[in-house]
Amino acid sequence: MNSEVFIGLMIPFLGTALGSGCVFFMKNKMDKSIQRALTGFASGVMVAASIWSLLIPAMEQTEGYGKLSFLPAGIGFWIGILFLLFLDSVIPHLHMNAEKSEGLQVGLKKTTMMVLAVTLHNIPEGMAVGVVYAGYISGNTSITAGGAMALALGIAIQNFPEGAIISMPLCSEGKSKNKAFLDGVLSGAVEPIGAFLTIIAAGLIIPAMPYLLSFAAGAMMYVVVEELIPEMSEGEHSNIGVVMFAVGFTLMMALDVALG
Repeated sequence: MNSEVFIGLMIPFLGTALGSGCVFFMKNKMDKSIQRALTGFASGVMVAASIWSLLIPAMEQTEGYGKLSFLPAGIGFWIGILFLLFLDSVIPHLHMNAEKSEGLQVGLKKTTMMVLAVTLHNIPEGMAVGVVYAGYISGNTSITAGGAMALALGIAIQNFPEGAIISMPLCSEGKSKNKAFLDGVLSGAVEPIGAFLTIIAAGLIIPAMPYLLSFAAGAMMYVVVEELIPEMSEGEHSNIGVVMFAVGFTLMMALDVALG
């Protein structure tokens, strides 16, 4: 693995770490409007990344199927959706309210559950970066170094607000800034690990690349629709979330086209 690939795999993790560092510079409690804006922005980035960096390359690799070129991408997409549906049934939702979380019999603190939920949602992002770089390493002509870097940068941008959304509430609930920062950073540690493991697995099953790309897209889209969009739409002035969704979508689309 060359340095270019290693850096690409670590960039999303850096985004989470930088976002978690906001706990040292901002108030412990994040304003609801800011949180909705950040969540909307992250949603837009993830949707655009799913389309331009994952689903379109997946279908380009199966152009020989003719009118059925969508089939492998469709199958992989649904497997990703069902996989996250299964995981979400096991691990508590990030948007679960305090009353529900206190009623669980799992014996976990709310803060611990929050970190677990975010860690869960970082899995498909790490896999997405890993799959794209695996395709690039294998010499797949539909995946360029610039396109892979665009996805890594897009997810890093999305991870920045995610890191802040985790570390700052943890701090407001009584954790020290250092511990809240560490928890935020650790929630993103699964991304490079997942990316490395995916590269190893994908290297063994290159013919399954279209399914792996679309699997990552399905998993990311599940996170957006199930978790992020409901959060950005809560309360008054929810239109800020919609506007920032459009901003994030446009930025990621531009990154992918410009660098790809």
